[in-house]
Amino acid sequence: MAYVAVSGGRDAIENAEQLWHLHRNPSGEIPLTIDQIRTQLHLAVDRVMGEGALYAPHLAALALKQSSGDTLEAAFLLRAYRATIARTGYSPPVSTGDMRIQRRISAAFKNIPGGQILGPTPDYSLRLLDFELFNESGDDFRRRAETLLERSNKQQRLPDSFPKVVEMLKHENLLDIPTPQGHAAGPFDVTREALNFPAPRSASLQTMARGETGGLLALAYSNMRGYGVVHPTIGELRVGWIPLIVEHPVTGEAEKAGEVQVTEVEIIAHAEKSEDCPKFSLGYGLCFGHNETKAIAMAVLDRAMQSADPIAPSEDQEFVLQHVDGIESMGFCNHYKLPHYVTFQSALDRLRKARKAHET
Repeated sequence: MAYVAVSGGRDAIENAEQLWHLHRNPSGEIPLTIDQIRTQLHLAVDRVMGEGALYAPHLAALALKQSSGDTLEAAFLLRAYRATIARTGYSPPVSTGDMRIQRRISAAFKNIPGGQILGPTPDYSLRLLDFELFNESGDDFRRRAETLLERSNKQQRLPDSFPKVVEMLKHENLLDIPTPQGHAAGPFDVTREALNFPAPRSASLQTMARGETGGLLALAYSNMRGYGVVHPTIGELRVGWIPLIVEHPVTGEAEKAGEVQVTEVEIIAHAEKSEDCPKFSLGYGLCFGHNETKAIAMAVLDRAMQSADPIAPSEDQEFVLQHVDGIESMGFCNHYKLPHYVTFQSALDRLRKARKAHET
């Protein structure tokens, strides 16, 4: 592709950037603080962290502020910052069975060990605009908190961990567990190695965990609508905190450095025909923060890409993994805004010559 510089464009570019910052707060009101964005727009922050592939709530909130709420641009900023950070080590795998639960539901079973934990969700309320929020104050939040505390004092204390629902199916040998695809050095690292197809499942899951929520949703929805064969039931959806374990730099022992909030989904679907006894199949999704739509879509696509004979686009691993990264797709889409004068003039000249030849 050919691009050309625009004469005298430096001042215009600098002015355009200053105008952009002015438009972040055109009325000159008190600017939003990073803490306000992090706590009150936490779902947007979680989305940016997932797509930016960096668990850093304050930095994600800063990116949202800088981008005026554009989650794609914010994720781009966060991913770019991430690329400048030195890697100091790896954390060992942890079991999500030890997750400190905030929310836990199953659509497959009514009664599950430990019970259904609805947690914070608008799933069971009507999608109606709440006009009282126009005049919301801090006192309104305090009243909600007091009411909730009064109700919760009558409830039993939640256990530290809950058993996994799909373990019941595994115990009865009713679930077909995907065979781990070998990678001699451990899990594939998509930030250090280029994807080759067929890619190991760890690479697929990493790529989707960094993927754009809308892109994952669109492909998963196409499969659920009939351009594929996955008709899932959510075996278990979890939102909570898992420990971040790192190696102590002096002793070499594993130490808990903190916690990371994640959303985890395990879906159950019909297995494809096989010579073995009939079983269910499993799809898995896990992403940073509280983002249930992304985790469900990721699990559906994980199961779809296990198809022995892929037919639909959502079952084609290369098609899915090459198109769900929001940073790459946004960059390619927006690069068309750059000057393409040379290439367009060339196309214009060819068209004029073809028209002239056609007329003669």
